[in-house]
Amino acid sequence: MTDIALSSERVSKKFRRGQLDDSLRDLVPSLIRRLAGRRPPTELSKREFWALQDVSFEVPRGEAFGIIGHNGAGKSTILKLLSGIMDPTRGRLTVRGRLSALIEVGAGFHPDLTGRENIYLNGTILGMTRREIDRKFDEVVEFSGLAEFIDTPVKRYSSGMFARLGFSVAAHLEPDVLVIDEVLSVGDYLFQKKGVEKMHAVAKGGATVVFVSHNLKAVADLCQRCLLLDHGKVAALGPTNEVIHQYLRLGLGRSAAGSRSGVRITRVAVRQADGPTVRFQSGDHAWLDVEVAADEPVRGLSVSLWAMDDSYYHVFNTSSERLGCPALSLEAGETARVSFELDLQFASGTFHFGVLLYRYDIQRRYDEWSPATTIFVAADRDVRGAVNLNPRVEVHRDVPEPPAVVMPSGAGQVRSL
Repeated sequence: MTDIALSSERVSKKFRRGQLDDSLRDLVPSLIRRLAGRRPPTELSKREFWALQDVSFEVPRGEAFGIIGHNGAGKSTILKLLSGIMDPTRGRLTVRGRLSALIEVGAGFHPDLTGRENIYLNGTILGMTRREIDRKFDEVVEFSGLAEFIDTPVKRYSSGMFARLGFSVAAHLEPDVLVIDEVLSVGDYLFQKKGVEKMHAVAKGGATVVFVSHNLKAVADLCQRCLLLDHGKVAALGPTNEVIHQYLRLGLGRSAAGSRSGVRITRVAVRQADGPTVRFQSGDHAWLDVEVAADEPVRGLSVSLWAMDDSYYHVFNTSSERLGCPALSLEAGETARVSFELDLQFASGTFHFGVLLYRYDIQRRYDEWSPATTIFVAADRDVRGAVNLNPRVEVHRDVPEPPAVVMPSGAGQVRSL
């Protein structure tokens, strides 16, 4: 299909774990065993493993597509396959058009060359002509914010400066497919924000953006669809909100108390009036639903709720009982849903919710999910921290009165001649 910019058809990649041959006596038998024992690409030896296995997806032109997963899930491997650094063991990857990949800070830079010289070097590596680089040069430098240091050797640049210059070149290549990984995470806050805005602009211009990141907020802000990798396999593929929910469920830090206590949490979700979501604006109205199931009769149950910032520092807590809700009682086999109605007066950032089933009168903890779900909050104003106080600012300047002019004695008098 001509509207598909990027496709992966049952792509798999096999690697061999390292083996140390520190002498010629060890190396020669090792090479003979490898040559004599070649296997079909579908089989694994004892030292081999699948970094990716049967990964399939398609990305239409003009879409921003996210790839997420835990460390070791296969994200870096698929990036290297997309950028042509490696070939798949089996399957087929198809890229239609010019691809620009920024997957490592400083890749394609020579440390002894200046920023100016490296723009031309890196641009050429990425497929730009000299005329294209000349035309885009001033725009690249302005976007990077490094005009003051553009004639300084890049070996004196910080990692953040490397990232800014590399991203600026890659983003101004006018690619058909732009592949970006965590490289933006080393930039400062304002440049990260500008980088995400630039990727939005690239996608709106008709190019395809593939964004691989652990920053779920950035993925949620940028990408319409998302791929979740788990141990090299596709765990979820679909709308970003749904895939992020699946990813968070994979990593929940849940206690095992529910299986022994007779009552357990079965589901936690955040929604707005029009349905579930993980993206909010500061001040939005939201509901957090906690579903509970009883395996045996339970009395006097309360649901506690708390919120944590991205460092897991607690910034809010309450409970159904403290809010005046009667204690919950369930018979064996019954279920219930407790809904907290919230005004999300958070600052811009990532926030996690935890929930606990608790009985106050006997101080007994039942099931606990922490974190139970995660949301991403954006704010119109540049506010950081935990809460949004909706700041407004004015500047009042007191203009001093001009000093009085003291005329010298006799000044201004008219003499008669």
